[in-house]
Amino acid sequence: MPSTAKRAVNKIIGHPEHTVATISTTTYVKSHVKDPKRGVINYLKALFPILGWITRYNWAWLTGDLIAGLTVGMVLVPQSMSYAQIATLPPQYGLYSSFVGVLVYCFFATSKDVSIGPVAVMSLTVAQIISAIDSQYPGKWEGPLIATTLAFVCGFIVLGIGLLRLGWLVEFISMPAVSGFMTGSAINIVAGQVPGLMGISGFNTRAATYEVIINSLKGLPGTTLDAAWGIPGLFALYAIRIVCDQLSKRYPSKSRVFFFISVGRNAFVVIVLTIAAWLYCRDHKSASGKYPIKILQTVPAGFQDVGSPDIGAELVKALAPQLPVATIILLLEHIAIAKSFGRVNGYTINPNQELIAIGVTNTIGSLFHAYPATGSFSRSALKSKSGVRTPLAGMITSLVVIVALYGLTPAFYWIPNAGLSAVIIHAVADLVASPSQVYSYWRVSPLEFIIFMAAVLVTVFSSIENGIYMSISASLALLLIRVAHPRGYFVGKVTLRHASESKETREVFVPLRKDGVTNADIKVDLPAPGVIVYRFEESYLYPNCSLVNSAIVAYVKENMRRGIDFSTMRSFDRAWNDPGPRRGGAEAMQAANDEKPVLHAIVLDFTGVSHIDTTAVQALIDTRNEVQRWADHPVEFHFATILSPWIHRALVAAGFGIGTPSVDLPREIAPVVPYRGGRREKWLDEAAGPRTSPEDVEAHDVTLPHLSGTAPIVAAETPFFHFDLTSAVHAAEAGVERSGSFWRPDTPPMKVV
Repeated sequence: MPSTAKRAVNKIIGHPEHTVATISTTTYVKSHVKDPKRGVINYLKALFPILGWITRYNWAWLTGDLIAGLTVGMVLVPQSMSYAQIATLPPQYGLYSSFVGVLVYCFFATSKDVSIGPVAVMSLTVAQIISAIDSQYPGKWEGPLIATTLAFVCGFIVLGIGLLRLGWLVEFISMPAVSGFMTGSAINIVAGQVPGLMGISGFNTRAATYEVIINSLKGLPGTTLDAAWGIPGLFALYAIRIVCDQLSKRYPSKSRVFFFISVGRNAFVVIVLTIAAWLYCRDHKSASGKYPIKILQTVPAGFQDVGSPDIGAELVKALAPQLPVATIILLLEHIAIAKSFGRVNGYTINPNQELIAIGVTNTIGSLFHAYPATGSFSRSALKSKSGVRTPLAGMITSLVVIVALYGLTPAFYWIPNAGLSAVIIHAVADLVASPSQVYSYWRVSPLEFIIFMAAVLVTVFSSIENGIYMSISASLALLLIRVAHPRGYFVGKVTLRHASESKETREVFVPLRKDGVTNADIKVDLPAPGVIVYRFEESYLYPNCSLVNSAIVAYVKENMRRGIDFSTMRSFDRAWNDPGPRRGGAEAMQAANDEKPVLHAIVLDFTGVSHIDTTAVQALIDTRNEVQRWADHPVEFHFATILSPWIHRALVAAGFGIGTPSVDLPREIAPVVPYRGGRREKWLDEAAGPRTSPEDVEAHDVTLPHLSGTAPIVAAETPFFHFDLTSAVHAAEAGVERSGSFWRPDTPPMKVV
């Protein structure tokens, strides 16, 4: 670009008078850099949300928090011991994780509903990781140490993500993908607990889900006495819930009573099964000290060996391949649950702060020998329905766990394992997506429905780890495909008239192709001959700009006249990649070409474009060069509804919108291989005319009018940028009638009065 042109562009994009239309880098930096001291203080305050609400705490909130805390505590105690079984850990480790989770989370939470602690999917993952480490290093580390080390390392990673404010990374995983691997994991867990429910043994319950189901069916003849506790317990859990739900609908005035009866079903069933196991097993102990059914037996009271865990570098190195899947589950499940309850109850969570809460919880939990804990869907739903008011309810729940850990462990001795399997199956089954939810995925997005089904199938027929990786990869692939294949339309005009037969009309622009959205009976008129209107539906970025360029150029070549006369064009003047007409067909091809309109202007609707990058700008330059080479004369490029000053700035830098004859249109905005010179088209040199001096540029610039009560909507220095599509099309159509006035539309700029 010559120095004269550079001064012209710089005048537009950098002069203070024109900051209404563009923005300079200095202005942007000054407007976005705040007081660093104040920023640090606000950052530190945001780390402890409890400081924002604890000073306003009132006694009216205490009732709701007390009820919710006690209610969740009654469910958490049996669930946590059950989930510890899934993780192949002694039951007390589930209680350790429960206590730390609910207590620490309330200091960092931005959600009042989420309950932190052991969850089914994370417990299954811990079991698989322990199995993998033990098979690779037999007997080198015990399961509890592996689980505690995993909690510390994963917690530290999640804490770092939260402190660095990288929580937005979670948004790259779609809801159907999350639902898919959650459903597959739930099926996996249920299948793995059926043998414990029925007392079937003799095969690996940690194998692929389909193998466990097949082996469980084969082992049905070997069902033991444990089924007498497991099956009635599972039946009772569902019966109590269904009866209470029906009675709540029949007697709405007593729905609150039936709700709390339903809530207590886990504790009630476990107590009844424990008493039954005690009554039966105390008189049927064998000489070898074994009982006729499997029971928990000794559960150590209190916290055992509280202190820093023995975390070694070798163990961390051995865990490294397993850390990604554990970390993803840790943060993904929690964020999904927190967002869900925030939407339901009308508040917004801070994803970064939630990650900090999860990170701190698991890091501190390692001091109590806890295993990884995250948000629980079932307990969070229970907490929400119980009328929780603040995160303080977590402290009440922690007191319940402490009482159980120090005062109820002798009673835990007689809890039947089959009863805990019933509790797990009952809780986890709710994680399976309902048929209506699956159908909604199909209705909204068939491609995401396929991702959901693929995640379920991979989890069931392979492993939860592969299911997570597959669902995430498929979500990212779909995102990239959508970005790389943007939706865009060539549009035409429809004139609307008011139903009252008034003379007032207005024009709207709709896609030329019938896509099922626009009424097929409505006639869509093409713009004036020689005018093309294209609407972007996505941001214009490097993954998709080439496809957009190809679509516009292909449309021009198919529908617009080529500027070169085929009958007079010599073969050695034709480009190597231009096949030209067949022998003897030049006249016929030229006749068909003459029937097409001459290309005058291309209007680009940027309403849907929020970002543009260097590669896309270069693609736009390539589009301009290609269509002008095809038309063999300059072509106007009009832009409608440029909302971002940075897009405005980028287009001006590429020579668009200015309309000044002295601007030397660039062939490359940022060449990968820099070179000097370069061929220019003959018609472009002629259109540009003689080079002008800086004084000529100043004389041709249009200044902002200083009229009382009026102001231009779009800066007058960029006459090919328009505030809406209608004005852009009108300006382009006006240019069809002009001859030799390519560089500036003769329509005055629109003003706001």
